[in-house]
Amino acid sequence: MLYIKALHIIFMVSWFAGLFYMVRLFIYFVEANEEDEPKKSILQAQFEIMQKRLWWIITTPAMVLTVVFGTIMIVDQPEYYLSQPWMHMKLAFVGLLLIYHFYSQKMMKQCQQRTISWTSGKLRLWNEVATLLLVAIVFLVSMKNSLNWIYGTLGFFGVAILLMIGIQFYKKVRKNSR
Repeated sequence: MLYIKALHIIFMVSWFAGLFYMVRLFIYFVEANEEDEPKKSILQAQFEIMQKRLWWIITTPAMVLTVVFGTIMIVDQPEYYLSQPWMHMKLAFVGLLLIYHFYSQKMMKQCQQRTISWTSGKLRLWNEVATLLLVAIVFLVSMKNSLNWIYGTLGFFGVAILLMIGIQFYKKVRKNSR
């Protein structure tokens, strides 16, 4: 079962890496709109190819395998995993992550159709949603029942606030460097 757990972790890392990089590709795609032709079309065509390959060769297979190996662990020891409050919370966050995954897939299709309406700033915030989910899931699994829920909740919102401050700081630095 340790092999299954290791594979679950490996594919979870791959899944998050794909999600993080995919949203960066959305940002680059949207920012290419500011370029003149033919540069705009060339960049967007290249980002579209990169998005498709990343999504269908790495991100989605990693998501499927993460869920498969996680499910195998639960099926192997249902009396343990399904009786743990931390696991219920983890599964709720994984549910949110799956929604994030499929909404990102919708955004990829919008890029392909040239109908994406998100700004690069909003996409940067969208990228941080995955970061918050990662932090929540890792802390839940690492600390299990030893995690004080009050401190855990405050820590979660603290990370969210720090991320928002960091994004605003980056936005100002970026604006001033132009």
